[in-house]
Amino acid sequence: MASFTPKLGAAIARNPTPRIFSRQIQVGSQQGARDALQEGANEARKSGEQVANQTSDLAGKVSATAQDVSEKAKQTVQDAWGSAKDTAQKAADTVMGKAQESKEFVKENAEQVKKSMNTKGPMN
Repeated sequence: MASFTPKLGAAIARNPTPRIFSRQIQVGSQQGARDALQEGANEARKSGEQVANQTSDLAGKVSATAQDVSEKAKQTVQDAWGSAKDTAQKAADTVMGKAQESKEFVKENAEQVKKSMNTKGPMN
């Protein structure tokens, strides 16, 4: 066996293929690591984009819900204001009607009082 080892060493020295093969393995390993890192970065970017899209969608839904609530509140206030105006108008109409009735009553009674006073004559 002793004679075999120097022959092998001489063969390797004459033929650099094993060293080139070793270098290819080293370069291949580095490329594999780079590819793995790039793939990890791509996955992280995709995950980040998904989270951003989901957050954006959720924000849009929250905004739409807030707008719906705002519209409903606005409509409720408008309905309440309309009801208050109608009630006030009815009250005013009622008061004006009663005032008109009172005015007519006073007129009618004033005429009767006048007639009554004219028929009795002077008081002594």
